[in-house]
Amino acid sequence: MDSIGFGALDGVRVIDLTQMLAGPYCTQILADHGADVIKIEPVTGDSSRSTGPFHADDHLDLFGGYYASVNRNKRGIALDLKKPEAREVVRKLLANADVVVENYRAGVMERLGLSYESIREINPRLVYAAIRGFGDPRTGRSPYMDWPAFDVVAQAMGGVMQINGPDRSTPMKVGPGIGDLVPALMCAFGIVAALLNAKKTGNGQFLDVSMVDSILALCERIVFQNSFAGTVPHPEGNRHPLLCPFGLFKAKDGGVTIAAPTDAWWAIMCSLIGRDELIADSRTSTNERRLANADFVYGELETFTMSRTRRDLMDIFGGRIPFGPVYDIADIMCDPHFATREMLVDVPHPGLDKKIQIAGIPVKMTGTPGKIVRRAPQLGEHTVQVLEELGYPQFEIDRLRQQHIAV
Repeated sequence: MDSIGFGALDGVRVIDLTQMLAGPYCTQILADHGADVIKIEPVTGDSSRSTGPFHADDHLDLFGGYYASVNRNKRGIALDLKKPEAREVVRKLLANADVVVENYRAGVMERLGLSYESIREINPRLVYAAIRGFGDPRTGRSPYMDWPAFDVVAQAMGGVMQINGPDRSTPMKVGPGIGDLVPALMCAFGIVAALLNAKKTGNGQFLDVSMVDSILALCERIVFQNSFAGTVPHPEGNRHPLLCPFGLFKAKDGGVTIAAPTDAWWAIMCSLIGRDELIADSRTSTNERRLANADFVYGELETFTMSRTRRDLMDIFGGRIPFGPVYDIADIMCDPHFATREMLVDVPHPGLDKKIQIAGIPVKMTGTPGKIVRRAPQLGEHTVQVLEELGYPQFEIDRLRQQHIAV
């Protein structure tokens, strides 16, 4: 096993049969914390390899930013799973793995002869994780089981789009691909929980994460709003439906966020803007009253914020009430917080003479810290290495590659 030896998951082997965003992000989280993740791609490559942006100075264009950002720390091999010899390689890998993650549509792995039930026969301790749009029939047969899904579908049907937007009648997609990223996080948690159970009992299990279910879980508030109050939530713009003030305010040079919904925070904020009379004002003395008079509250605060820059407001509010300026990526690059927290990481990139930046690891562990030790793999970069580890002789490796069964 080609283990560099770091992180809480050092010694865990993960076979990654995923593409695009949800699955690769899930397995990258595991790789960031030390798991040996072997990414198996089609011989034509993960379709996200061709998704940009590509750096202007890249003279190879082997993969763009999309692929680079969610496939670091992995070893990569390429197999044509339509060929029985390639499927046999996968079975050999799974026989000694701890985890497999796939995000094919329901039934694909069964047709390949790589179903959970068949693999369990050769490796009963394997954690078999699947991320699908509407889940797997093993845990609940959705009427939409056969529907393909992407991020935007999960956002629409999971409920987040209907509560996000500038006004009641304009639902809006969330910018980042949370329809992929949230199920990826859920799946990574499920995998670690299942690994703990497998260590205690010796038994693996099938782990099913639905993209749509994950978004509904993210939007848990809409469920209790409906069941407790009988409401059907709608987009609230940049305000909160239950707390006030809690939202976005204009500054001279952009936007800032302020959250002072408790009476204590409200009193501090009123003092900071020189408006102590608002503390006991009948329109603003409690959160409930502020909610009922939200336009007045936001108007009074924005009169103050619009006359000052974001930097001015940071000096006034920073560290005193919950406050943050609205940043774009240029602001993030300049703020020392992100450098100190190692959230902007330089990695090499094939085809470039300089390094490129990707987002760092947000989970900080003092005893077993995660690391970024590898860039994303080139197509088939570790195929020979992995086949050698499985015991394939050189002549057989050469044959598999010559016949494009492996790349």
